[in-house]
Amino acid sequence: MLIDGFGRQVTYLRVSLTKQCNFRCAYCMPTTPLDFNPREEVIPLDRMLEFLKIAIDAGIEKIRLTGGEPLLRKDLVPFIAKLHAYNPKVLLVLTTNAFLLEKHAQSLKNAGLSRVNISLDSLKAGRVLQISQKDALKAVLRGIEAALKAGLKLKFNMVVLKGINEGEILDLLDFAQEKNSQIRYIEFMENTHAHARLQGVSQAQILEVINTRYKIIGAPQKELGPAQIYTLENGYQFGIIAPHKEDFCKSCNRVRLSADGTLFPCLYYQDSVNAKEAILSAESARMLEVLKQAVANKPEKNLWSGSYQISERAFYQTGG
Repeated sequence: MLIDGFGRQVTYLRVSLTKQCNFRCAYCMPTTPLDFNPREEVIPLDRMLEFLKIAIDAGIEKIRLTGGEPLLRKDLVPFIAKLHAYNPKVLLVLTTNAFLLEKHAQSLKNAGLSRVNISLDSLKAGRVLQISQKDALKAVLRGIEAALKAGLKLKFNMVVLKGINEGEILDLLDFAQEKNSQIRYIEFMENTHAHARLQGVSQAQILEVINTRYKIIGAPQKELGPAQIYTLENGYQFGIIAPHKEDFCKSCNRVRLSADGTLFPCLYYQDSVNAKEAILSAESARMLEVLKQAVANKPEKNLWSGSYQISERAFYQTGG
C-alpha cells in the first residue's frame, strides 16, 4: 500500500509514453514547431513494464497512458497486452486526441484497454483548427465511432476557454449524452507554455450555462480522481475538473511517470524524483524505493488554489 504524508492512499499512476504530439493546442504547446522532434531518451517499454509490475504489486489499481500523444508509439498495443496479462484487474485507460484512434481502436480493446479519454474542445472544424493547429475534427469523429464500435468506454475532456469555445458547453454535453459517454469540463490550468492571452471559464460559470437548459439534482460527488461529478434530472452525469478550488487536492490519489523516467508527485510542482536509473537497472528494490519516494514527496496542495501562481512545466512533459 502506498500512503503519502497526508494519509492519502495512492492507487493511480499516470504514465506519459512520449513528449511527441501531432497537435499544438493553445493551452499546452502552441509555440512548439510542428516538426518538433526532440531526441527523447524514452524508457524502453519492456523496462517500463517491469516498473509498472512493481507499482501494481505495491497497490496501483489504475494506470493511465498519456503523452504527448500515446498513439504515436508504434509498440503501444503489445505493451498494453502484456500489462493487462500481468494483472487483468488493473484498470487500463488511455488519453488521446483521437486523431489516430480509428486505426487502433479494435486492437486496443483486444489488448485489454478498458477506456479512452478523448480531448474534444469543439465540434466545429474551424475551431478545432484554431485550438489545436490541426484540421482534425473529421478524423477525431471517425476515431470516436471506431472506439464505440470496438466496445471501448469513452470520456470526453473539454478545456473551456473564454471567448473561444465557451459557447459550445451545451453542444458538447448533448454530444456526450448521445454517445452514452461522460463529458468532463476542465478549467484552464495556467502555465508559461500556453498562449499568454488565454483565459479560462470557472466551474461556477460552466454550471451557470448548463443550468440554462438542464436541472442539476443532488449534491456534487467527488470521484476517486480529479473530477467533481454532477447529476442531471434525466440521470446523466458529467464532471468538472476545477484545480483552482481550495479542496481540489484533498483526495488526490495519483503520481505521474514521464517517458524519460521522472516521477512527478504533483502535476503542478517542480519537485520530482529521477527514477530512470532504477527503472533501467530492473532491480525490484530500487524501483520500489523511487516509487515510495515520489509518494512521500506529494505536497498537500497544488499552487493553482490559494496562493495563485503559474506553472512553469509543460504538461506534455508530464502527461497532463
